[in-house]
Amino acid sequence: MDTTRIRRAQEAMQAEGIDALLVGPSPDLRWLVGYDALPLERLTMLVVPAEADPQLVVPALEAPRAEASGATAYAELRPWEEVEDPIAVVRDLLTATGSPRVLAVQDQLWSSFTLALQQAVTSARWVAGSRVTRELRVVKTDDEIAALRAAGAAIDAVHAQVAEMLRPGRTEAEVGREITERILDDHDVVNFVIVGSGPNGASPHHELSDRPLAEGDPVVVDIGGTREGYCSDETRNYVVGRCPAEYAEVHLVLEEAQRAGVAAVAPGATAESVDAAAREVIADAGYGDSFIHRTGHGIGVEEHEPPWIVAGNTEALRAGMAFSVEPGIYLPDRFGARIEDVVIVTDDGAESVNHRPRHVIEAG
Repeated sequence: MDTTRIRRAQEAMQAEGIDALLVGPSPDLRWLVGYDALPLERLTMLVVPAEADPQLVVPALEAPRAEASGATAYAELRPWEEVEDPIAVVRDLLTATGSPRVLAVQDQLWSSFTLALQQAVTSARWVAGSRVTRELRVVKTDDEIAALRAAGAAIDAVHAQVAEMLRPGRTEAEVGREITERILDDHDVVNFVIVGSGPNGASPHHELSDRPLAEGDPVVVDIGGTREGYCSDETRNYVVGRCPAEYAEVHLVLEEAQRAGVAAVAPGATAESVDAAAREVIADAGYGDSFIHRTGHGIGVEEHEPPWIVAGNTEALRAGMAFSVEPGIYLPDRFGARIEDVVIVTDDGAESVNHRPRHVIEAG
């Protein structure tokens, strides 16, 4: 893991006039110190002062896990006992050298902890932790890009086996269980498995059901996991047996839209321009109302993180950003289709980390 992450966070805090960053169990905590803390009713909190050494406040019974994670290479461990008040421990760390004026609290911290901390440190103005961490995480380092490529190759390997799983009579749930096993061959965690057959494919976040596959069913398969701290995410479309003509026609539109979205990726292009490029193709083909979600989301230590590839986001893309390009067409009660690659912005365009065929794959 990059040993400069804490220092970069402190430099960002100094530039923003933030006295300390408070981080609970979250992707930010994993990114900063490599500790995947359990989200418990007992407080775990990384306290990062702008100009002093960070401390990781953990329940004493969790201290062995924190040490085993390697977090002590980046922060001093401060275990608290059951008879201690962890809010008071954090307060004392924050006020040891005076009253803090501005504190950044990690966006996903439970409100019960945030409110208690605000009551304990009344001198401070509180801001979102993403003011510090977003900019640090949104552009990936070379090591992070390498990890995303490896995760992309690992999920490619799973999609290479999906067609053989899709047989008439098998249920979505049965296929999903097999996909889960294959993901774990080269991932540490399964993040999600979507197998949307027939009309279920028209619901973008449908997961699994007991619906049996039938001859001629289109099947949307969207799967992802976490490998060595970084996420994979890839969607491909299959048909059980011969591909129906109407579905083939829709899928050709989708292939063109996905190509257009990826082609629009370049440093300096806006996030919304990538969305517009993919959306225009679908709208011109008469399916504009059937593309019902944004074109993409950032990916890294989280499955969904900035930047958001959506209309209204005028953020300029930069080399090292990583996000999905995943237009979809959804026809209720009939079928759906989505093609998704994770791409990395390069100095002159985009690099996809996924390399499976993007055309419809006939299974069986």
